[in-house]
Amino acid sequence: MAERSDEHTSRQDGIPAATVVIFRRAPSGGPPQILMQVRSRSLAFAGGMAVFPGGRVDPSDRELAARLDWPNPDEMAHRIAAIRETLEETGLALGLRGHIDAASAAEARAMLLQEEALAPVLERFGWRIALHDLIPFARWFPKNEKLSRVFDTRFYLADLGTGAVDIAVDAGENTRLFWTSASGAIEAAQRGEIDLIFPTLRNLERLAQFDSFDAARTHAEETPLPTIVPFIEDRPEGRSLCIPPDCGYPVTSVPLDAVKRG
Repeated sequence: MAERSDEHTSRQDGIPAATVVIFRRAPSGGPPQILMQVRSRSLAFAGGMAVFPGGRVDPSDRELAARLDWPNPDEMAHRIAAIRETLEETGLALGLRGHIDAASAAEARAMLLQEEALAPVLERFGWRIALHDLIPFARWFPKNEKLSRVFDTRFYLADLGTGAVDIAVDAGENTRLFWTSASGAIEAAQRGEIDLIFPTLRNLERLAQFDSFDAARTHAEETPLPTIVPFIEDRPEGRSLCIPPDCGYPVTSVPLDAVKRG
């Protein structure tokens, strides 16, 4: 998620962003694994936190969406942003079709980092976008004036299957990439090995309910997709940060003093 000036974006509207939960089958069996990255501590938003790959929607994403045949250009721009940011941050050519191997993905990533737009990369390699590879999962908009950045973020699911692919940090925005199960990430946070902000932890708890990508996908397709705006409420356990019920999340309230913020 690139650090740029946000003066033109009102806090009321939020900064449009997209992130993707990338699944793979665990090499040794067991629950599916997901890809996470640890953001550089120098970043203003979620510095040092473990998050899913993703970032803000750029003007180039909207320009590309406008040129393609899709009934909802805004939704298309968000999926394009998720695809672009994943390639930039991890080296994975996710949501793309064409002749793709490790060498071409690495070359495409280098070109993307230079061009800062996905369209010229698609033209150079003859690739096309596979938007349906990204499954809408959630939308979070934490309207909190204390946050240094306020993002209106759409979360997607995607599947790599065996996941036998190369990944590498971008050495700018993230310092570590790692595969783990959703429950494994939660346990690592409980041991103090990684830090998780409120939306990431809630999404990990939701993901930990599923023993396969197909199960998570079915759940996502059958669950309403409202914009989740966390709110503070006095509960029997004390002042708590809450989210609405009936959005697919097993945990909807935690004590406010236990919340890590971006």
